[in-house]
Amino acid sequence: MSLRHAVLGLLTEGPASGYDLLKVFEVSLANVWPATQSQLYGELGRLADAGLIEVVAEGPRGRKEYGLTDAGLTELRRWLIEVEPESFRRTDMLLRVFFLGVVRPEEARAYLQEQGTVAARAREDLEEIRSAAEKGDLGNTPLAVYGRIALEWGLRFTVMQREWAEWAARQIDQIEEQNSVGASRQDLP
Repeated sequence: MSLRHAVLGLLTEGPASGYDLLKVFEVSLANVWPATQSQLYGELGRLADAGLIEVVAEGPRGRKEYGLTDAGLTELRRWLIEVEPESFRRTDMLLRVFFLGVVRPEEARAYLQEQGTVAARAREDLEEIRSAAEKGDLGNTPLAVYGRIALEWGLRFTVMQREWAEWAARQIDQIEEQNSVGASRQDLP
């Protein structure tokens, strides 16, 4: 996914200013595709230059409201249907797991337990988003419906991450137990 397509997707709900879009990013898309203010405003300029969005209203202090053009909607649809999603090819956390044998077992266990804690915190954050969305009564607009579907993926994924981290930490415990039993047998005459 790209910031370009995230902005185009948000504008399918109707015209919005850069500030409005940034607020939507903060409460929804930031969990899947974070964007800073400078990135967002830069992308709005590029999208306008490409004819994918246009300024539909100007307000006080230079506030611009952007709307999706037909070309922008066509590009979004093309991206949704024709472009293969990028896969998660690189995961720094799992790369580290491959080499945890270099550190002491208690350090490896602590690392894995921390990954479980991180996943649990991420789930709590997503639960807060779900709670806020339910209170906000976003209705059944396409963005709300598919946003809830994406949120559910995040909730389930964080549960899997936490469960995996707990399982992995137990594996280290089992290896230590096996090694200590093996070592004590070697000490026998």
